[in-house]
Amino acid sequence: MRGYALGLLALNLLTLLWGTTFVVVKGAVAEMPPSLLVFLRFLLASLFFLPLALRLPRGVWGPGLELSFWLLLGYASQAVGLLYTSASRSAFITALNVVLVPLLLGLAGRRVGPVWLAALLAFLGVGLLSYDPRQPPLNLGDLWTLLTALTYALYIVRLEVHAKAYPSLPLTAVQVLGTTLLALPWALADGVRLEGVPWGAVLYLGVAATALTTWLQTWGQRYVPAPQAAILYTLEPVWATLFAFLLLGERLGPSGLLGAFLVVLATLGAIRRSPA
Repeated sequence: MRGYALGLLALNLLTLLWGTTFVVVKGAVAEMPPSLLVFLRFLLASLFFLPLALRLPRGVWGPGLELSFWLLLGYASQAVGLLYTSASRSAFITALNVVLVPLLLGLAGRRVGPVWLAALLAFLGVGLLSYDPRQPPLNLGDLWTLLTALTYALYIVRLEVHAKAYPSLPLTAVQVLGTTLLALPWALADGVRLEGVPWGAVLYLGVAATALTTWLQTWGQRYVPAPQAAILYTLEPVWATLFAFLLLGERLGPSGLLGAFLVVLATLGAIRRSPA
């Protein structure tokens, strides 16, 4: 139970950091290609794990590179999607993974039980929180972000498996290093031009929102089951809204307040269930 409680704490800290990233990425892709942003943030993150590269446990490269593949697809599709859609819409569509995770586990034969109710409640809450009537009903960015939701759901499911089998730091190191290598051809194909790169945003995304968050997620999902983790991750837009209120003076309407309440309620319902 102590590991489960610490895992919950790690994943909640993770969502707090994630809550700051949508606006940062939205601003960054307006100044640089998404391919270069993904490559540079993972390149910076990988510097923290280079000392581990020469003494990694045998067998960790295969699982780590598999997770790197899902990570690259998720980060890349989200960054491309933010070229065309709003940060709030991106957060909402990405939150589809909260429903996709138990669905994927159910298709694989695993019983997820009442977590379905919390997942649907969380998704409804994110919808109310992110709803913007000024946005068109569908755009190209939304389709890219649907890919983000699917690949991230697959990442959460597969991370639960590998996080229980390997130490967190080596598995994180391979994920970050592997994603850097996989992103390099994409960045080279688009042409690497460093003029005009918003280095402050890239540094923040690389250190706090990639190196630290990937480790927190890998370590936290060692103890927290994937369906519950997916519900916890829907706290991300709640934190984003809170930061917008504190730093930018933005206000939530009645539907947004109700949405935030439903997400918190779903999260509390999920963590009250047995960690087994």
